Amino acid sequence: MTIDASKHTQVSVRSYFLLQSVIFSVSLLAQPLCAEEANPNLMIEKANQRLRLDERLSLDDYSVTPPVKLNDAINEYNAKREKAEIKPLQIDIGKALNAVDRGGDTSQLASAMSEQTTQSLTIADVRTKALKNNLTIKVAQIDPLISGAEVREEQAKFDNIIFAYAKYGEIDSPKISGDTVEFKSDNLSLDGQQVKLSTVAQDKRSLSLEAGIRIPLRTGGSVVLSSPLENKSSRGQFDSDEYRSAMRFSMSQPLLRNAGVKVNEASIRIAEYSQQAVQLKTRLQSIRVIAIVDKAYWALYEAWGQLDVRRQQFEYANQNLSMVKHRVREGLSAAVEINRAEIGVADRMDALIVAETNLKLAQRQLRFYMNDMAEDAIQTGTVVPATQPSLLKYEFNRNKLLDDALSGRVELLEQEIQLAADLTKIDYLENQTLPLFSLDYQYGALSNTNSNFGQNYRNVLNGDFNDWSIGLKFEMPITNEARKAQLDSAVQQRNQRLATKSLQILTVKKEIYDALDYVDQNWQRILAARQQVLIAGLNYEAELKQFNEGLRTMTEVLETLTRLGEAQAKEVRAIADYQVALIDTAYATGTLLGYSKLDFN
Repeated sequence: MTIDASKHTQVSVRSYFLLQSVIFSVSLLAQPLCAEEANPNLMIEKANQRLRLDERLSLDDYSVTPPVKLNDAINEYNAKREKAEIKPLQIDIGKALNAVDRGGDTSQLASAMSEQTTQSLTIADVRTKALKNNLTIKVAQIDPLISGAEVREEQAKFDNIIFAYAKYGEIDSPKISGDTVEFKSDNLSLDGQQVKLSTVAQDKRSLSLEAGIRIPLRTGGSVVLSSPLENKSSRGQFDSDEYRSAMRFSMSQPLLRNAGVKVNEASIRIAEYSQQAVQLKTRLQSIRVIAIVDKAYWALYEAWGQLDVRRQQFEYANQNLSMVKHRVREGLSAAVEINRAEIGVADRMDALIVAETNLKLAQRQLRFYMNDMAEDAIQTGTVVPATQPSLLKYEFNRNKLLDDALSGRVELLEQEIQLAADLTKIDYLENQTLPLFSLDYQYGALSNTNSNFGQNYRNVLNGDFNDWSIGLKFEMPITNEARKAQLDSAVQQRNQRLATKSLQILTVKKEIYDALDYVDQNWQRILAARQQVLIAGLNYEAELKQFNEGLRTMTEVLETLTRLGEAQAKEVRAIADYQVALIDTAYATGTLLGYSKLDFN
């Protein structure tokens, strides 16, 4: 929208944006609740289904056409070009492990990896080791146990409570002068008489016992069933020994605040939502680790490929040096060509050293993710990738990928669970803004006073003696601002989460489209790099042939050799990037475990 400064003042501009903010907030508050949010149990079931999902994702499921092999794609790519034999890239790891002739200087530059034991690992082995040993996952796996204990703690709030009380006391009191009183009696001789009451010296003993059960109700109230027993005895001028007992029932039930099953079970549902969210976070952490490990595996594959290319370059440069020395001895080339050839060997020696170091770093990074790093780096051995890259061209159904991502992404499902928890919290806080209005009822069936304990309970339930009471209690803060503020905070927190969910949906869409574009891009890079390798190889052979005929210098030959090495390095890099793009595509849909053919459980 364009705001013309000549027609609108700064005040109107601020008012406009303020109005837009208000409209946005109101629209979030007015959004209708989906069926899952209206029924929290559906959300928990959805999360359980996602956690129980048998992930068997295959990239073929999303391809609208059968995947095309690389050689077939190259033949199609060269349909309008001259036919040429395209040899697939083969990384000779065995050869790369062997030391090469470095002009008699092998003592300083010999690779330590050639002295190590090799360990061949498939990508499935690496994934399994990472899930089993990765410290990040081990830390995350404790969170579901903690959340499960919190759920049990909340569920225990409705446990029945058995209680028992016992009290024994003795009072040995002296004679105490009391008050003067006046009798009111039907007996004319007593009516109107004034007397002075004094407490005589006496020894009193009392024993009180009570046992019962307290039952918390899911409606917010509580029921108490108990049976008190009391024995009082007195020693003095008027001895007495009395037993009394009763059966008591009492109930208290809130009618507004804290009333209802939904309100009193809110903390349990929130704890269950939190448990589901934690389990999803643990699953998400595992998916992230697998994605990182897969990328590290193909980074190691690329490092091996780069090392193989640099060794080949070094070997070719050494061969050229030997050839030039022979031609100089025979007088077919000038002596300066030896210097040029030696410079080419030195350049490729430097590149080979860097490639070996990069390989060590890639291996160490992969071992770090697998938590498989020994104290002695030499004893860890050399990791050799045994899994070959997937060189198949896919034509993905973008709509199906997007739909599955929006329904299967763990982050989105976790956000929905948090929204359901927010809704439950809002309902609870709305109830807390109501006044406290409760109903209390008590009833007791009493026994008469007995001097014998054995007869004490005989007349408790005959209805001769009883007491009961009923009452109402009302309580409400004058402003009630504290509870209203809590409710407003919960509403705004839910509005914020709704906006975050919309942002996450946009992010998922972007990740899907970006990953698919990178898949297409890297496939085209593989095709282009393979063509470049073919042409660079032919060009190198032609330049070398012309050098032997005296038409080229060694500098020109080395330039074509460099272009051949760079073309081979580009192909290795493009193949590794293509595998990473496939990983990103699976990760963007939230189904990386299925893509990896791993069972998280």
